[in-house]
Amino acid sequence: MSLAPIVLFVYNRPIHTQKTVEALLQNELSADSDLYIYADGAKNSAAINGVQQVRKFIRSIRGFKSIHIIESDKNLGLAESVIRGVTEVVHKYGKVIVMEDDLVTSPYFLTYMNKCLSVYEEDEQVISIHAYTYPIELSGMKTFFLKGADCWGWATWKRGWEQFERDGQKLLDQIKDQNLSREFNFNNSYPYTQMLQKQINGENDSWAIRWYASAFLKNRYTLYPSKSLVMNIGLDSSGTHSDSTGNYNDEELSEETFAHIEKIEVEENTEARKSFEAFFRKNAKVGLKQRLINFLTR
Repeated sequence: MSLAPIVLFVYNRPIHTQKTVEALLQNELSADSDLYIYADGAKNSAAINGVQQVRKFIRSIRGFKSIHIIESDKNLGLAESVIRGVTEVVHKYGKVIVMEDDLVTSPYFLTYMNKCLSVYEEDEQVISIHAYTYPIELSGMKTFFLKGADCWGWATWKRGWEQFERDGQKLLDQIKDQNLSREFNFNNSYPYTQMLQKQINGENDSWAIRWYASAFLKNRYTLYPSKSLVMNIGLDSSGTHSDSTGNYNDEELSEETFAHIEKIEVEENTEARKSFEAFFRKNAKVGLKQRLINFLTR
């Protein structure tokens, strides 16, 4: 099994970046994996110090098969950096594992990713592999499929990335013309169409919402693990994970968990989809309650 290269996108958060890299190095396959690091340029003077610290750290990294650092002289923004980097590396290798600088991974992350990339390499209905799952309970399954694509530790092939559509307006028009807004929004439990509209308006710089929409409209599926192998430490200023997103738990995982990835039928798992919807609705209510408390206590 040839290993997929890892592409890591960094900017101006040295502590987050260091934690992300240290976690990857705990993976058994890290020493045999090629690492590409795309370092974006400073957006303004306030970001210069952080950018310099990050670049000093990434130049000191050791422990991977090879390390390639691509530093941008100007600020491209995350979306342009990701689109550029994934395109360049996946065209060279045919597959890629994608990371950002605030994702701390389980020691079994690379094993899971590479095995799944191998198992589903020839199945064109599968557009990507994802390593994060919301903290939900699922009965008796190791992996499952959902329609669309995701962004917290993921992998794809050249054939999958070729489905990516940069034009957000084109994607939104198709969703509306085909009356797919409710399904796209997970039964209206999460405002994905609103996120896409904001990307079109220039209110966010999200490549991820366009990646999800591209896969969704092509009826392509992403494979998820029943237990998360990633936690996001970038959701607050301290570099610790948000309780609402959950954490991976290595007590529930082992190398044996992913020693044999069984190929399953490529279809949306209705139990998982309903669990995602319930999670979105629950956290929307929690968020609304917290906003009300913040308003009343100002």
